[in-house]
Amino acid sequence: MEDKKKWRWGVHRWIVLGLIILNVIAVSYFPPVLPHIQLPAEPLMKTPLFTLPVIGDFYLTNTLVATLLADILLLLLAFSVNRVIASGELIPKGIPGVVEVILEVMYNLTESTAGKWAKKIFPWFAAITLLVWVVNWMELVPGVDSIGILEENSHGYPVKQLAPGVYTQIPKPAGVEEVEDAYALVPFVRVASTDLNFTVALALISVVMTQVMGVRSLGVKYFGKFINVGGLFTKPFFGVIDFGVGFLELFSELSKILSFAFRLFGNIFAGSVLLFVIGTLVPVFAQSIFLMLEFVVGVLQAVIIGMLTMVFMSQAVAGHGEGHEEAEGAH
Repeated sequence: MEDKKKWRWGVHRWIVLGLIILNVIAVSYFPPVLPHIQLPAEPLMKTPLFTLPVIGDFYLTNTLVATLLADILLLLLAFSVNRVIASGELIPKGIPGVVEVILEVMYNLTESTAGKWAKKIFPWFAAITLLVWVVNWMELVPGVDSIGILEENSHGYPVKQLAPGVYTQIPKPAGVEEVEDAYALVPFVRVASTDLNFTVALALISVVMTQVMGVRSLGVKYFGKFINVGGLFTKPFFGVIDFGVGFLELFSELSKILSFAFRLFGNIFAGSVLLFVIGTLVPVFAQSIFLMLEFVVGVLQAVIIGMLTMVFMSQAVAGHGEGHEEAEGAH
């Protein structure tokens, strides 16, 4: 008997098709609401948790909640990998195995760049990369940026009804009637990378610890690459050039803070706004394409921030002009 091959659709295709049809029906009854976008993180409580003397009131914000959730997830991953290693299993399986492979690749990369300082630099490289990775991928989790508290007539601005269930905030011109039942959503969890507080703090940690690594490796003479006055009297012309180069090195270190902070913030915040806008304009299926784009961007930004930190730390422990001195010694 000959087996007849039957043409059939896969089960997953039917599921996707059914979800698209349900999405079309849902949008027809519940039209999308114009997104409310703002830069500062939204506090989840009206009263501050505590007050600091210089900083002021400290609120529980939705980006802080996202950071805490990412920390908890990373701790759980660390405990799971540690338990597998303690059990003596040679080849971990599942998520612990994936994490071990990622960490092994990162350590080999650090060792090839930093040499004997790999064990000191690798924890910072791995911690920053994994934290940013997890935080960025929260953007893909259903409920993040979309489930939260409804606040009536947000920030006191007048609102105008554009369509049934659709409102927008406008400057209050004469004769425009306010809509009393307009709301803005304050999500419980918002991607931490869209908050400048998170990205600036991460940049400060990276840059400060780079200087710490340089001091641990070279001692006080590490600061010689920033304040180089040794040749001002012996070789005035070249001494002035060396002093100017040192000033540029200092400016470069400070500029890394802005570069790190705004690179991460700009990419992830722009991605969030893109998802909001696409979800409003084309609420059926189109957003899935951009979710895949953000999937890739989230990984790339995490790797870039971690790699830059590792490279800068490796350069700091190597010292200024170390390769030139070794070449002179060989001659």
